[in-house]
Amino acid sequence: MAFVSDVKINELKQKLARDESELKSLYKAKKNKYYEKNVLHNQVEEYIKDGWETSKEQKTKTTIRKLKSHNKKFEDDIWCQFYELGYRVLNRDETFSLPFGIEKEETQQIDVIAADNETVFLIECKSSNVFKKAPSYKDKFELLKSQTDGFRKAIYELFGKDKKIKYIFATRNMRLDSDSEDAQRLIKANILHYSDKIYDYVDSLIEKYKKAARYQFLGLMFKNEKINDQNILLPAIEGKMGGKTYYMFSIEPHLLLKIGFVLHRAKINEEEMPTYQRLLIPNRLKNITKFIDQGGYFPNSLVINFGASKKINFEPAGIRSDSDSYSRAGILKIPNEYSIAYIIDGQHRLYGYADSKFKDTNTIPVVAMFGLDNTKQLDIFMDINENQKAISPSLRSTLEEDLYWYSDRADSRLKALRSSIIRELSENNDSPLKNKITIGEDKAFLTSPPFGDSLSKCGLLPKAKGNQYLPESTIFSLYDVNNHDHNSEMIKTKKKIVKLLIECYSLAGEYFKENLFDSNSLIVTNRGTHPFIMLIGDLVRHLINQGSVSNQSSIDTIFDGIDKYLRCLLEKLVGLSEDEKAKYLGMLGAGVETKWLRFFQSVIHGCFSEYYPEDLVDWQQRQDEALQDEGRKYGEKIESFMKKTILDNLKILFGNEWEFEIGKIARECQNRASLEDEKNYKEGLKKEKTDWTEMFNINDYKEIIEKHWSKKADGNLDFKTFEDIFSIDMDFGFNSKTEKIKWISHFNSYRNLWAHAGTKEKRLNKQEVEFLEKIYKHFYPSAN
Repeated sequence: MAFVSDVKINELKQKLARDESELKSLYKAKKNKYYEKNVLHNQVEEYIKDGWETSKEQKTKTTIRKLKSHNKKFEDDIWCQFYELGYRVLNRDETFSLPFGIEKEETQQIDVIAADNETVFLIECKSSNVFKKAPSYKDKFELLKSQTDGFRKAIYELFGKDKKIKYIFATRNMRLDSDSEDAQRLIKANILHYSDKIYDYVDSLIEKYKKAARYQFLGLMFKNEKINDQNILLPAIEGKMGGKTYYMFSIEPHLLLKIGFVLHRAKINEEEMPTYQRLLIPNRLKNITKFIDQGGYFPNSLVINFGASKKINFEPAGIRSDSDSYSRAGILKIPNEYSIAYIIDGQHRLYGYADSKFKDTNTIPVVAMFGLDNTKQLDIFMDINENQKAISPSLRSTLEEDLYWYSDRADSRLKALRSSIIRELSENNDSPLKNKITIGEDKAFLTSPPFGDSLSKCGLLPKAKGNQYLPESTIFSLYDVNNHDHNSEMIKTKKKIVKLLIECYSLAGEYFKENLFDSNSLIVTNRGTHPFIMLIGDLVRHLINQGSVSNQSSIDTIFDGIDKYLRCLLEKLVGLSEDEKAKYLGMLGAGVETKWLRFFQSVIHGCFSEYYPEDLVDWQQRQDEALQDEGRKYGEKIESFMKKTILDNLKILFGNEWEFEIGKIARECQNRASLEDEKNYKEGLKKEKTDWTEMFNINDYKEIIEKHWSKKADGNLDFKTFEDIFSIDMDFGFNSKTEKIKWISHFNSYRNLWAHAGTKEKRLNKQEVEFLEKIYKHFYPSAN
């Protein structure tokens, strides 16, 4: 006797859409966040009273619309996602009710049902308009456990017994903790919890993999479940390498696509950490498929790994060799299960076959490892990709946590710690930045490299070279370099810094509220990350210098100390006029973050005069036009004195042959003069021919002084040697020739600061101007 009557089967089939044109129409309507309908003009008022709004007026009718409820929109989004995955048998609406027993009332409404030639998904959807903890579903899940067997029987009669079936409990904005009783009930009932992170991950698969997304999706849904009972048998060669057994074989792409799985660095795979793969590049995938279909091929092998728990059997063939060999031929038996082989290298090549006409008939070469843990897979992945640009900065930054956490090198462990801090900021439920930072391949509003860069420079963590911490970087660090239990210290420091940053970003949220993640923000953007975190580190340094806190103080104490400074800044930023904000947002170039930081520091200094960090003092001095003019005056006078004095001395020492004494330098100056004349000609500037003696640089002067250091003019008692003239005690020592003229090298470096009057990037501070002034007064004593 049939479990479901023929009448009921026909009724259920009528509720399923299979026609492509109808499916496209349904997809368009469900993708829209509004309900839409056309009504007569005279009916519009009645609909408006019921919450509808006018969208578009036509000749005889008006298009009206109404925002879908969050739960209806979620059901439609799930429906659309399965359509985008390639499912072409889907329920038309919410009236699809599936029997789970033989009694008339033993039916259950199914929010979404999706089927294809191999699989059927039954999806129940629950959503919330705000993120919250899920309520208890004990009774529902207990009932579902007893219902699923009946659902299975009904599906077999509706679609056939060759289908794999999966019941899904999908949620949006609802936290169902993995260790909760409800989560365990789902696992026992073999029901999948389709969380926000799964939905987002599948969306990214569809975006990147297009039609090929289906294979990774099925691997995720049916992981370690049988595809069928038939083993895959492959001729193979077994070998040893690095103490590990490996196999070389060829396999049809359609088989490897089903049993293979890519461990993307995404939240969905966090239980299998460390994970390492990046998502595919869609254009590259499309081009690979085209290349394959035009007869192209890839002779290099894919690299995969079978999990240690899998029953991979190798049966040697009876082939004898005259020479000793550690390799042998035979037959490799592989279970036909989803996701049993991790793709370490070659996912583009493999997924290029997903939409190829040669998917079933070509074979691809494979090197298969066996039993490698994820850390070793990561090592191989990084070794293979070390010199490639395929790994994005965000993914590379994220992988550092797993690569280096237990490293013997201090600098590597600090990389891991920074990576771990960033991940925690993005995943901690208390963090305003939750899900806002790109982690691995999970795209978000902010990228992780600015966080890593600022954490390495802000002073909250020490710096190290190799296994040695830089002493000056430990003074204000929250990391105890004297704790040799590196793992415990890293965990402790991560908690401290994450808590501090959460408090600071939460305070910013109090001021900016819903505008915190505005793309025009000066704080929560990729450009704003560096100055804000650098400021936090600078404020901690200020408090420690004041003695109000120490490195060992609690984060609550430290945050209480910097609270007033941050509030001063945030009040200023909230009150910025559009013109003031545009001034900073319009800044371009690599130095923008530094300019924003100096702006932040200046604001706080205006509120609290005792806060005056050295780098702000230095920066303000370099913006002082009067100071720049003073330094430029000294510099030009010094250079003029050097040129005149050196040429005069050369002429006294060598007469008319003086040019031959500096032959190499003279030739270089003549060449510079020639190039200058050529440049002027090409630019249409009519200038007199450049005198080569105008082309000396400071290094030329230094070379001449050194070469003729103590040479005296015969019979000229008033002659002063270069040593007499250019020896200046600038506190570099005053014994050797090198020490006496060391000032010239510093003068040359400062010349780049005062010689460019039009730039504010290379400028002089007060100390540098005082240095120039001392040299100037040495050469022009009457100026004292």
